[in-house]
Amino acid sequence: MLLDPLAALLIVQARPGGPVLAAAVMLADLIGNWSVAWSAVMARPSAFLRPAGLLPITLFGVFVLLTALPLRRALACSGDVSAPGARQPAR
Repeated sequence: MLLDPLAALLIVQARPGGPVLAAAVMLADLIGNWSVAWSAVMARPSAFLRPAGLLPITLFGVFVLLTALPLRRALACSGDVSAPGARQPAR
């Protein structure tokens, strides 16, 4: 998908919109993966507790969703010199 590399590029460039886009893309991926696999998960839940497939993408998705807003705040404040704790330029 085109949005995955775009989100990564925005994060590497320290753009505050990058984490939000990454979270939206990951949420869409998780919804798609779970909707396709739902009936199989309900039939044999223990089959999806292996280190490949739905479990790792779900764990990574939760990580991305939990860290998106703190990362966005950090990137938004990184260029703001009036932010609390920001170093003032030498005069």
